[in-house]
Amino acid sequence: MKEIGVYVHIPFCKQKCYYCDFISFANKIDLQEEYIECLKKEIKNWKSINKDYIPKTIYIGGGTPSFIDSNYIIDILNIIGNAQSVTIELNPGTVNKQKLQDYKKAGINRLSIGLQSTKDELLKEIGRIHNYKQFIEAYKLAREEGFNNINVDLMIGLPNQSIIDLKDSLEKICNLNPEHISVYSLIIEENTPLQQMIDKGELELPNEEKERHMYWYAKNFLELNGYKHYEISNFAKLGFESEHNLDCWNQKEYIGFGVSAYSYLDNKRFGNISNIDNYIKNCQNNEFENNVIIEEIQNKEQKMNEYMILGLRKIDGISIRRFEFLFNENPIIIYKDELKKLYEEELIIIDGDNIRLSNKGLDLANLVWEEFV
Repeated sequence: MKEIGVYVHIPFCKQKCYYCDFISFANKIDLQEEYIECLKKEIKNWKSINKDYIPKTIYIGGGTPSFIDSNYIIDILNIIGNAQSVTIELNPGTVNKQKLQDYKKAGINRLSIGLQSTKDELLKEIGRIHNYKQFIEAYKLAREEGFNNINVDLMIGLPNQSIIDLKDSLEKICNLNPEHISVYSLIIEENTPLQQMIDKGELELPNEEKERHMYWYAKNFLELNGYKHYEISNFAKLGFESEHNLDCWNQKEYIGFGVSAYSYLDNKRFGNISNIDNYIKNCQNNEFENNVIIEEIQNKEQKMNEYMILGLRKIDGISIRRFEFLFNENPIIIYKDELKKLYEEELIIIDGDNIRLSNKGLDLANLVWEEFV
C-alpha cells in the first residue's frame, strides 16, 4: 500500500475576509448538503479506482470547515478512513463545544485556528467575523476537549498594523503555548475588497521595510520562545511540525477532493474545476472526469525544478544526497549557473550536504525560486 496525503475543500464561509481570493462562498449556504453528498461521492469513486493508497495525513481546509455542521465532517472522515495526522481549519467565530467533541470522535487530532491578530480593530478592518475574546474561548474549549496539537495563524503587514500590535499578538499567543504558530505576510490579491479599499485610500499598508521588520521580529521572538523556524512562514515546538505540509514541500503525493482542490499523483499536477454548480452537476451525473483539469504532466526536469523550489521553502533547505537518490543527478552540477549566481548574491548558503536560503534569501525568496521556474 502507498501512503498519500488527502486534502478536502469546504468552500463555505459565514463571511468572506476582505483579503481572500480562495474559492469560497458566503452566499451559497443552501448548497451545503448537496455539496457534501457530492464530495462523498467523489471520495468513494476515487477510492474504488485507487485501492492501493491509504491516507497518511488529512487536511480539511476552506473556506471555513468549522462553519458547516460537524456531522458533515464526521461523514467525510468515515469515508476517507484513519490517518496519522488529521487537521481541520477553524474560525473562532464558528466553533463550539459540540463541534470540538465531534471532531475529536471523528479522529481529528490537529486544529489550525485562524486568529491573524489579537487586535480587534485590525480584525474588523480585514473582515474577520471574530474578535480576540472569541479566539480565547475557542482555544480554551479545544484544550478542555483534549486537543494537544494546535496551530495558530497570525498575519503581518496588515493595514495600520504596528510593531507594537505584532508584539502584543506574539506575547499573548506564546503565553498560551500552542504547539505550532504560522506567520503569514498579507498579500493583496486582485479584485478583493481589501484591494479596493487600499486603492481608494481608505486603508494604508505598512511599507516593505516595516513589513520585513515585522517578519524578523516575529522570527526572533518565536525562536527565543522555543519554536523552531522550519519553513518560511511556519514555527513549531519540537515534533509538532505540520506533517501534511512537510510532505507537500518534500514533493510527496496527495489527492484533493472538492471544488478547486488540487492533487499531485503519478507525476501529474491537476485540479478540480472552481465552479461549484458544475462540480455538483458532474458528481450527480457520475461524470467525475469532467471535474478534473490537468495542469501539468511533469517530466524529469520539471520535477527536479519543482523539488528545488519546494525544498528551498524549508529552513533546512535541500539535501544534496537526497536529491541524488531521487533523481540520480547532482544538483550542484545541474544547477551550476543558478546556484553560482544565488551564492554570489548571498541569497543561498551551500554547506556540506545542504543548500538553503540565507537570511537575505528569506527576505528575497521569490528571486531565488524564480531561478528554477
